[in-house]
Amino acid sequence: MGPKLSVAVIGGGWAGLAAAVELAAAGHKVSLFEAGKQLGGRARRIESNGHALDNGQHILIGAYRETLRLMRTVGASPDRLLKRLPLELNYPGAGFRLRLPRLPTPFNLALGLMAAKGCTLNDKIWAIRFLRYLQARDYQLLADSTVTGLLDAHRQRGSLRRYLWEPLCVAALNTTPQDASAQIFANVLRDSLGGSRADTDLLLPATDLDQLFPCLASEFILAHGGSIQCSTRIERIDPQLTIRGNTYDRIILAVAPQHAMRLLASHEETAAIAKMLDSYTYEPIGTAYAGYPPDVRLPCPMLGLDGGMNGKLGQWVFDRGILVGTPGVLSFVLSAHGLWDERADPALVASLHGELEEALGKTLPQPLWHRVIRERRATFSCRPDLPRPAAQTPLGGLWLAGDYTCADYPATLESAVRSGIAAARGACGGLMS
Repeated sequence: MGPKLSVAVIGGGWAGLAAAVELAAAGHKVSLFEAGKQLGGRARRIESNGHALDNGQHILIGAYRETLRLMRTVGASPDRLLKRLPLELNYPGAGFRLRLPRLPTPFNLALGLMAAKGCTLNDKIWAIRFLRYLQARDYQLLADSTVTGLLDAHRQRGSLRRYLWEPLCVAALNTTPQDASAQIFANVLRDSLGGSRADTDLLLPATDLDQLFPCLASEFILAHGGSIQCSTRIERIDPQLTIRGNTYDRIILAVAPQHAMRLLASHEETAAIAKMLDSYTYEPIGTAYAGYPPDVRLPCPMLGLDGGMNGKLGQWVFDRGILVGTPGVLSFVLSAHGLWDERADPALVASLHGELEEALGKTLPQPLWHRVIRERRATFSCRPDLPRPAAQTPLGGLWLAGDYTCADYPATLESAVRSGIAAARGACGGLMS
């Protein structure tokens, strides 16, 4: 056991909480500062119409090993709080369905593709060839390009492209295929479809996001001698690692890149990182909640809609009655820039309602209430060859955490958690027990 350090963590999203939990577990003294009124960042609970909702319907997968490990560390049970389902992409309006059987890899993927409905045998064969190409090269491309370019080069066409590859790209990278990084997409496929059978499973939250990690993480940090200050915005980091009159051995800056840029620009040592972040562009995420009568249910927890075709807007819809026990509450998730973000809330909900009726082939009662949440800068735009900063900065003792620092991955909960763990371990070097 080495000496214990005092570490300030700026930012109480999942990256900052992951760093703080990792540090607290190793016995270091943690002081966490969060500008908002609550922890969780862009993955937190909100209250609306008497329901505990989320500011986005996040999807986890079985490959999120570090997220699952930290959940267990703070006392959260993934088996109880996450509904584990085989990967299933179900587009009833288009007649497309792909479901992976519970078989060892790679048989689950091969048989799942061959049994997929709503696509041609030729498309299935080319999809298998595409995956074999990636596997043979350990998912490392010779050069980055767009996902559209990658799919074109490997003859990915028809329904499998429309309802498998492109939706996976938008869901994972929150960037449209014509703009998204092919290499980051290949990394996602490596760790999901290219992993074990359990890695491909969908893990859908069966509770609100606060209960999934932030609340228990907060209790864990406090129980291990740390402190948490919400509604506390840090305006400056002193080169001597002083914040609000207190000097720390290390500081981990775990805020979104647009906020990190402001703090980094004031120091000569980190001005180049600030300039890098200034070049970033951002993508929105919208979540439209609609409260129906309690007897309204989807045939499965998650359905695909045909957004982008013939002016349609919807992408995914989730039944929160099945998932979290709030019957009649459906959440429509809309990722990346698109026509959906140009619609006013009532018109958007009306369009999504009509598209769901069309997909299900039946008339539904009108929603009793709705709530639309728009995160304008939900994630960085994950474009080809996007420069990403390292966790360690040239300013001694200052480290970065956040999904944008996790260079192999897009902006996901897992990349945020991994970045926090990497910053904590790096900042304290061999002093982690």
